[in-house]
Parts: sequence; C-alpha cells; structure tokens
Amino acid sequence: MHEFGVTESIIKIALDKASEEHASKITQINLVVGELSGFVPDCIQFYFDFLSKDTIAEKATLRFEPAPAQFRCRNCSAVFCPKDNEWLCPECHNHSVEITGGREFYIKDMEVE
Repeated sequence: MHEFGVTESIIKIALDKASEEHASKITQINLVVGELSGFVPDCIQFYFDFLSKDTIAEKATLRFEPAPAQFRCRNCSAVFCPKDNEWLCPECHNHSVEITGGREFYIKDMEVE
C-alpha cells in the first residue's frame, strides 16, 4: 500500500513544478523505478489515475524506466548486475556484496503544455 503515498508525492511534485513553469497541462511524467525498490508500476498507475482526477495531470501518461539491480563485491570491488537472483561475485565468487543500484525511485522529467 505504500504506492498510494508515493503516488501522492509524485502528483504533488509534478503539480508544483508545472505551476513554477506556468503550465496548463502535464502530458507525461517519466519515472525511474529500481528493480529492488519494491514499487509496483501497475499500482502506481492505478493510484495515479484516481488521484490525478480534476488536476492538470489528469490523463497524463506515466512512463516507467527500470533501473537494474547492481552490486559491488566487498572482497574484490567488482561491480556487477546479478543474474537469476544469484548474488555471487562473478569475479571472485564471494557472497559478500553491497547493493549499489536498483533501489532508485524518482521523477526523471516530465512534459507539459
């Protein structure tokens, strides 16, 4: 259910930025969603359609750009994207890794009229 609150924030930020530019309509919002963020694009879309009614964002298109998971090995410092949920360094085969990408969630940009 955290998608509801996040979607409220998306709309607030988009409306505030559109107002700063004296826009009359928001036509598209481009979002970056990390694969490890836990956010479900379909849920965000559902709440967006509901929450944007009667605003200048109503009927705007949401575009979701996935951000892949990325790890860094704590042993050899290799940076890699995991394959098939295998969190094992492909260089030294160590299991000690830290997440360096894939938790992102932000508005990349938007289009207004």
